[in-house]
Amino acid sequence: MVSLSWRTAVTTATAAFASVASAQTWTACNPTQRTDCSPNTALGMAIDVDFTQGAVNSFNPYGGTPSYSRNDGVSFTVAKSGDSPQLTSIFYIMFGRVEITMKAAPGAGIVSSVVLQSDDLDEIDFEWLGADNTYVQTNFFFQGKTASYDRGQFNPAPNSQGQFIKYTIDWTSEKISWYVGGTLVRVLTVNDAGGEYPQSPMQVKFGAWSGGDSANSPGTIQWAHGPTDYSQGPFSMTVKSVMVSDYSTGKSYRYGDTSGTWQSIIAEGGKVNGNLGKAGTVTVTASAVAATNTGSAGGSVPVGGIGSASGGSSGSNGGSGSSTHGSIPEGWVMKPDGKIVPVGAASAMARPPQGLLVATSLVTVALAAFVGCLA
Repeated sequence: MVSLSWRTAVTTATAAFASVASAQTWTACNPTQRTDCSPNTALGMAIDVDFTQGAVNSFNPYGGTPSYSRNDGVSFTVAKSGDSPQLTSIFYIMFGRVEITMKAAPGAGIVSSVVLQSDDLDEIDFEWLGADNTYVQTNFFFQGKTASYDRGQFNPAPNSQGQFIKYTIDWTSEKISWYVGGTLVRVLTVNDAGGEYPQSPMQVKFGAWSGGDSANSPGTIQWAHGPTDYSQGPFSMTVKSVMVSDYSTGKSYRYGDTSGTWQSIIAEGGKVNGNLGKAGTVTVTASAVAATNTGSAGGSVPVGGIGSASGGSSGSNGGSGSSTHGSIPEGWVMKPDGKIVPVGAASAMARPPQGLLVATSLVTVALAAFVGCLA
């Protein structure tokens, strides 16, 4: 249960944070303000990435260097001021599902984040505060608007730092559902959002940062339960795997006008919602009895909060700062394991290299001659 002191601290922090949140939010090219923004590279399929097998080139590192291990997958470690390691997809999804199996980082002021974010600053979040091992905060934003702070909820996530748990965001044109394990903890419908429903193509970003860093605003430090004592670290968030399913098809997503509505999004070479219903269903074992709504304090979660892409931990400047328009080169394709390879590479890898074929043939000839001599 969220303590009264926590509620009081977060509510107090809201006023201080509100004055800087919108100013720090950034995007390379906002399609609701400009008409010359580059199209977004579409995933257009489902991928299942096993990070215990190492890095994949469909996710780019920012803000630090993630580390990989065969046992746990990819780790995002905050050891000193300025550390904010994260991975950001080069692709976008236009409605879809993200399932991430992970352990949250411990530590006062340390924040583990999973963020879906668009170029016009629509956003859907999971945020874990290192000072608490029992809750995860769910949140959403529409076009970077931070005038009201009533979107956040604290939802149960027992032992989030001690075990790998699968967290799921299922996002359609009608509703967003957040899951912890197999438990549905929150649902947001279009009507619930009051005209501020996230609905534009989104990148997938995840990583750890220090909201409790002394360089941050007092509001952010209070929200993150800081300040951060780096002598108690290092602090690591660990991700074993991530599954991303795009509910639309095509090569890229383009804004047809400056409204940012999903009906205005053009799927080049495909169709918005073209994959809807074809990517399987979410496994649900239970529904949460109740979620803790933080009321006016909820929106104090930094918009795009994964720390600055340049390595600082500036809170709400965070995930927005890692906006990237990477693309899949012509003649290359995305594989289901999240690796981008040249066309035909998968089938070519199934065959031995040419040199090995030659060597094998020579050995075969030599063995035949040897057997002949024995005869």
